[in-house]
Amino acid sequence: MTPDLDPALDLSVTRIIRAPRAAVWDAWTDPRSFEQWWVPAPHVCRVREMDLRPGGGFRTEVSTDGAAFGPHITGSFLAVDELERIVYTDALVAGWRPAESAFVTAVITMADHPDGTEYAAVAKHRSGADRAMHEELGFHDGWGTVAQQLADHVETRSETGGTS
Repeated sequence: MTPDLDPALDLSVTRIIRAPRAAVWDAWTDPRSFEQWWVPAPHVCRVREMDLRPGGGFRTEVSTDGAAFGPHITGSFLAVDELERIVYTDALVAGWRPAESAFVTAVITMADHPDGTEYAAVAKHRSGADRAMHEELGFHDGWGTVAQQLADHVETRSETGGTS
């Protein structure tokens, strides 16, 4: 299910999440739920803006070891296809305004799977050097940990019948 993967420029994480696709979607689109899994623990995330529409702003902050919150992602949504796909980039900010710098466009996809939801996150880079830097910065550990935290978050709620 990995969308348009170019191994020279892109990095990806995929997994089967044992929860309904609607639960995974809700965890992605509800800011309070999103904050629970978006950054690798013990870091803490705070959503400052999540305007889920093309051109809508996406801004998160992170705190490490109880320190003050600082910038994490400042970007814009490019596509929001309910229950299927979310695309965001840091190349643009809210209202399609160019950002000061750009590093990644992320394509998040969700599809039904016999065991729950097939989840894929692809980080698209403008150059092989940016891809290599992201990989060296710990892409697989970081995005892999976040995908596991997302799975834990929604699988626990699905088992108990709770909400995000």
